[in-house]
Amino acid sequence: MTTKAAQLDSIFSALADPTRRQMIEQLGKRDHTIAELAGMFDMSLPAVSKHIKVLDNAKLLSRERSGKYVVCHYEPKPMKEALKWLNKQQQFWNEGFDKLEKYLDANSK
Repeated sequence: MTTKAAQLDSIFSALADPTRRQMIEQLGKRDHTIAELAGMFDMSLPAVSKHIKVLDNAKLLSRERSGKYVVCHYEPKPMKEALKWLNKQQQFWNEGFDKLEKYLDANSK
């Protein structure tokens, strides 16, 4: 498996969980500490930390220590790569459907 494919796998795997998607939405608005995220999602710190680790492994966020807190920051670049892949797939299918429609139109007369 290529590095790019492995990266896409980790991004889509991370985004498969609704809580992680909501965390990304919140982090897209502004940076949050792990404690803030735990409060928003009514979760324990260890549970939030597990989600953060998955998002970090997918490179969808970065973490920075600020005193006794860990601040999480959304990293949009991997999401852009995933969207590029999705757009390419959409284009492929749209072209296929267009060809099928033309074929059916030509052969239905």
